[in-house]
Amino acid sequence: MPAYLIADVKVTDDAWVPEYAARVHEIAARHGGRYLSRSGNVDTLEGTPLGGTLVALIEFPSKEAAQAFASDPEYAPFGKARQAGSVSNFHLIDDTDLAGSIPYLPKG
Repeated sequence: MPAYLIADVKVTDDAWVPEYAARVHEIAARHGGRYLSRSGNVDTLEGTPLGGTLVALIEFPSKEAAQAFASDPEYAPFGKARQAGSVSNFHLIDDTDLAGSIPYLPKG
């Protein structure tokens, strides 16, 4: 079942960004990850704004694949650089419909 990593990142020191942006998508791809968006154009339609300077949305074939990406030793130095130069929140959601009323999603 597909899973989606939602990264809400507020950059505090952008020194890590160029190398991270150039290299991390390759590491994600090795785990079946595919970037659906990596944008700073975030509009809040309702509620409290995220407060980040960018949001990335990455689709993985499963939660396990996303977790393998996040714990990949090759990703570790990039993750540490991101953590040192930002306030980051990573969320992982699966492809279920808790209400069970959307026919193309698995009921959860």
